[in-house]
Amino acid sequence: MRKSIAILIAAFFIACGSAQGAEKIIIDADLGDDIDDAFAIGLALSSPEFEILGFSAAFGDTPARAKMFDRMLGELGRGDIPVAMGTPANVNLQAFTQRRYAEGGPAARTTHPHSVDFVLEQARKYPGEITLVAVGPLPNVGAMIDKDLAGFRKLKRVVIMGGNVRTLLDPYGIAAPIAPHPEWNLKNDIASAKKLFEAGVPLVVMPLDSTANLKMHEVARTALFSHGSMLTNILAGLYYQWSAYTRSPTPIMYDPMTLAWLLEPSLCPLTPMHISIDDAGNTKETPGAPNAQVCLHSEADDFLRFFVKKLTARR
Repeated sequence: MRKSIAILIAAFFIACGSAQGAEKIIIDADLGDDIDDAFAIGLALSSPEFEILGFSAAFGDTPARAKMFDRMLGELGRGDIPVAMGTPANVNLQAFTQRRYAEGGPAARTTHPHSVDFVLEQARKYPGEITLVAVGPLPNVGAMIDKDLAGFRKLKRVVIMGGNVRTLLDPYGIAAPIAPHPEWNLKNDIASAKKLFEAGVPLVVMPLDSTANLKMHEVARTALFSHGSMLTNILAGLYYQWSAYTRSPTPIMYDPMTLAWLLEPSLCPLTPMHISIDDAGNTKETPGAPNAQVCLHSEADDFLRFFVKKLTARR
């Protein structure tokens, strides 16, 4: 009996230590347009290394995005995680490809805190402890900076998917090089992107340079979708909605690299750089002290193996 009690006590303290050591994160995402946001959410929920303080719906039809967060979390038994919502905006720049899922579930939560207030409140509550992961356009982030820059600076760091710093080369040497150009997340709120790069908060950037090559080929998709857990079943359904809408079979895993890097930094080595955002939304390397840590290269096969193993580690 004493031995059993001792084992239970030891297990309790190990669990407490694990929880205390978890990385506190909040994810701000334009869930429901491209499919990579959903895969990023899946990676976060599959990783006990994270203490997810909340999710935040960003950009455009934020009420529908919040409904989609609510349905995913409810079906996965994670309705305890708060879902905040940014100010809706009437933008029709990209289709909400997974709207049928977002609006097809049971009634969502009746209220959601505003993203700006929620993130700033958490940052003040846990100064220097929270990583904000932003994987969509940045209106919520810009509004946080405008409302309370000092509070925003209480974040441990911000990790974003966004930008394109250097020429993109086809690893097989077939397609023509693609010159640096304004990337979706930053060009849809250039003013907020400028504010973020000038905010003085530690900033980690995953641009197209290190994410455009992360094509989730059929072998990886089959391995993931055949796992048969509730999470992988949800992701499979969302993938087929997205694929039918876009007529594209192969998703590019831009957003999940932000979380994969937090879990395994070797997947995306960082280079300190001074980045400026011009009026067209270009991310340009300019002279000056580094204001960001930027990943300029990643190995797609290494990432995909890591990603699939993480999401299929348990049911």
